[in-house]
Amino acid sequence: MVATVSSVFRDFLFPFAHHFRSQGWEVDAMASKISACPRCIKTFDRVWDVEFSRNPLDLKNLFLAPQIIREVVAKEQYDIVHVHTPIAAFVTRYTLNDLRKQNKTKVIYTAHGFHFYSGGSTVKNALFLNLEKLAGPWTDYLVVINHDDEQAAERFGVIPPERICYMPGIGVEPNYYNRNKISEADILQLRQELGLTPNNTIFLAIAEFTLNKRHRDMVSALAHLGRPEIHLVIAGYGPKPLMDATKELAIELGVEKQVHLLGYRQDIPTLICASVATLLVSEREGLPRCIMESFCLDTPVIGTDIRGIRDLLAEDRGLLVQVGDIEAIAAAMTWILDHPQESKMMGNRGREHMSVYDLQNILKLHENLYAKALYY
Repeated sequence: MVATVSSVFRDFLFPFAHHFRSQGWEVDAMASKISACPRCIKTFDRVWDVEFSRNPLDLKNLFLAPQIIREVVAKEQYDIVHVHTPIAAFVTRYTLNDLRKQNKTKVIYTAHGFHFYSGGSTVKNALFLNLEKLAGPWTDYLVVINHDDEQAAERFGVIPPERICYMPGIGVEPNYYNRNKISEADILQLRQELGLTPNNTIFLAIAEFTLNKRHRDMVSALAHLGRPEIHLVIAGYGPKPLMDATKELAIELGVEKQVHLLGYRQDIPTLICASVATLLVSEREGLPRCIMESFCLDTPVIGTDIRGIRDLLAEDRGLLVQVGDIEAIAAAMTWILDHPQESKMMGNRGREHMSVYDLQNILKLHENLYAKALYY
């Protein structure tokens, strides 16, 4: 498995490593600074450091990384190399094109949301679309995790249709995200940590700090509500300048006491259960797991009307708003507060829809894909 940074494994892919190792596979991982991640070392048979940069213009992506990738794959003779995240995926596929033919190594790419998308910059869309089309011939199978990307891959000829594989995300574990496992004492302890009173209500955002996640919109919508009893809790981390900018905006808008930036958290189920709704107001997503996690816990969701989120919130399973529409976000938050029974039913409909996204189903789909790649 290859990704640009090790956090991708921690956040999404450890269950796949555990599963396939239990099936007798040898599963290695490659990413930038992965040897500094103790859980990665424990989870995989072996890990390999490679000098990827998240900056697409960093030349070491094309000059340093390929040398390491080629040496490792040539030596280890992998049956399958499964790549994730755009930069690592492009560089790895470019590097392995010749070895793919010589060693019969199969290269599978999971697109966690193409970087070209409806509503995106015309220039960036053209750039990323052409890069995906360039890398298509270097790819044995393309996995897409939402229907918009499935249609785009076929429409633009990124790869032949018979080699496109739709999977509903990367899986969620219903047994972990189970409301029966969260006690009132857990929720009370969390509320005390946040300094909340019984009349305070929480809206939750689970979102790393990137410009794409538009934290500013959530803070602005909270201020637009003008209700001091409502609190916005944000679980996620990222560059300090972005986190500081969010704090400064909250101060500027007079809601600094209502906004809680928690950083990285391991009590996500408790946070979800303590909230009246989850907010996700991004301009670009693949298939956001935080929505699936919320649905497993019967919690309604307010999300932007973009690919991936649309897949999950269809059929009245959530409230959709336009990207950047502060008033609409605030109105949706008000609706949640004013319609508790309808909101609860919305969360219930979400939970009833989660069986298709169950991790066990996604693991089975990967088993089938790997068998197809190896034997057909």
